[in-house]
Amino acid sequence: MSKAFIKETDVDEDEEGGAPPIPAGSKNYMTPEGHQRMKDEFLHLIDVARPEVVNIVSWAASNGDRSENGDYIYGKRRLREIDRRIRFLSKRLDIAEVVDPRVHHGSDQIFFGATVVYENLQGEEMRVTIVGVDEFDPLQGKISWISPVARALTKARIGDVVTLKTPLGTDELTILDVSYPG
Repeated sequence: MSKAFIKETDVDEDEEGGAPPIPAGSKNYMTPEGHQRMKDEFLHLIDVARPEVVNIVSWAASNGDRSENGDYIYGKRRLREIDRRIRFLSKRLDIAEVVDPRVHHGSDQIFFGATVVYENLQGEEMRVTIVGVDEFDPLQGKISWISPVARALTKARIGDVVTLKTPLGTDELTILDVSYPG
């Protein structure tokens, strides 16, 4: 089949940037910081990145033959990527439900936005912060509220032992500390 008949954007927009889809019927919970970062990226793409690429494409198009014009071809591709990201961010921001974790400040119960220190059966101590689907960063200890670990931890309190089912079997997590930004 010719490349001309293949849709270039076969990626589902909800999978943009590696973000997992939001469960059906759920809200897109976000921390105020995560919402601001996403909004800043959206505004940067619209106000800075897209106009720059449009100028490059316009200049490249004025150079004549577009079939072998690398600036034009790359620019159009980059413009499609930017537009796809803008659509994704727009959809996610439209359905965002900003939850300020500071309302739980001083609580020992785990809710969205909590930073939790727990110990597993192997004695390994872990520190995670429960954040929105679009904010997760496991290397920084930020896990999505829809992750199995976050679901197991939610509503538990300091001293509780919760059960986590993993592909390797069942693990028990002992809650050592819960904190909220304050």
